[in-house]
Amino acid sequence: MTGVAVDGRWHYRRSLASRVILLTTIAVGLSVALVAVGAYITARVQMQQTLDDSLVDRAHKAARTDILLSASVEGVPPWALGAADVRIAFLTDRGILKVIDRGPTMELGTPELEVAAGETEESLRTIVVAGDRYRVVTVPTQQDGIALIIAQPLEDQDRILATLGWVTLAFGAFGVIAAGMAGWLVASNGLRPVRKLTDSVEHVARTEDFRPLPIEGDDEIARLATAFNQMLRALDASRLRQRQLVADASHELRTPLTALRTNIELLTMSVRGAGPQLPAESRDELLDDVKAQIEELTTLIGDLTELARDEPVKVQVEPVDLADVVDHAVQRVRRRAPSLDFEVFTRPWWVVGEAAELERAITNLLDNAAKWSPEGGQVTVRLSDGVLTVDDQGPGIAEDDRAQIFDRFWRSPDARTLPGSGLGLAIVRQVAERHAGTVEATANATGGARLVLRLPGREQSDA
Repeated sequence: MTGVAVDGRWHYRRSLASRVILLTTIAVGLSVALVAVGAYITARVQMQQTLDDSLVDRAHKAARTDILLSASVEGVPPWALGAADVRIAFLTDRGILKVIDRGPTMELGTPELEVAAGETEESLRTIVVAGDRYRVVTVPTQQDGIALIIAQPLEDQDRILATLGWVTLAFGAFGVIAAGMAGWLVASNGLRPVRKLTDSVEHVARTEDFRPLPIEGDDEIARLATAFNQMLRALDASRLRQRQLVADASHELRTPLTALRTNIELLTMSVRGAGPQLPAESRDELLDDVKAQIEELTTLIGDLTELARDEPVKVQVEPVDLADVVDHAVQRVRRRAPSLDFEVFTRPWWVVGEAAELERAITNLLDNAAKWSPEGGQVTVRLSDGVLTVDDQGPGIAEDDRAQIFDRFWRSPDARTLPGSGLGLAIVRQVAERHAGTVEATANATGGARLVLRLPGREQSDA
């Protein structure tokens, strides 16, 4: 197991260029080897078949002549005068062998005896005589019990096949070398865009310069560069949001922290006797202010923590009845604003999401309406077909400000004297976007503000 793991790591430690060269060389080398082996085998089989056909044809033609009489009188048959490339012999059914030429004796066997005895029509095989290979064909003659044997030396054929083998091997080696060079050219030129993209990515990693990379063509490398540019834009936007959040948070935290420190210093000086003694009523007011400022800081830090979450809604969520969420939020705001009248109308609407986040967003909408409504005023809440509408009877929102009220820390000039951090409606928009919804601000019929939250869902639960 350890050896396999090491081999796998070794493979992936190789550069892409070296793997392209190696794979190209192996692929072309195997192709050349298969072609070479196929050509060699085809040539060998074809040469053997041609030789066999020629030998069999010559043997049958010779067997139809009066070869025995010619051999006994002249020693060599007349037809054999033009057959200097072969050896000729006769074999009787008793195993007596007569070789016409003066070459070494051929060691024959059962296949030839069966032909002489008339048991088979012919035999064809390869034998070795004095270290030389011969192709031997045996056919019956016109006289019973005698077979004609013709033996063709295979020296010329073996020499041709050996030459062909070496030539094939040489061309195969040349093909492998050419394949390696072709792989190197492909790796050098074909992977140049990859190296260029790699250099650009490394430059971005070193310098954090999120400017988009230049894109050329429409191939896979261009698609990869396009996807990387999209990632760069997302990273740049996230970085800008983080910087803006830190800057805005620092600005917003400075005022309450300064006031809190001042009040604590006054209380400390009064208790330690380092300054004028404060009346009991003044100390109580300072303590109430400190408590209120701590609550404001707690709320602000909670809002900052919520806004700092840039991840999308979790996959493991649950169906939530938005009507129930609205009812819970209305009950909570009613306790904080007992002088207001809340008119609520809801219809079931099931969304897939996080109930806590949705309730916080809806509570922020209701708190905003309660803050701007006059004493004894009315807040109207409507939920139908996934559209939540919150109307108040306040002064309304200027048309130029409607697109900005959902930005972080943005507060209209009239709202800067009121309590709040300017993060409530920003959280509403963030929750809406996490749940694939939208939120917008308009005006209602009475001139007050109307905030509309839209969330995708369905009237009935899947459960």
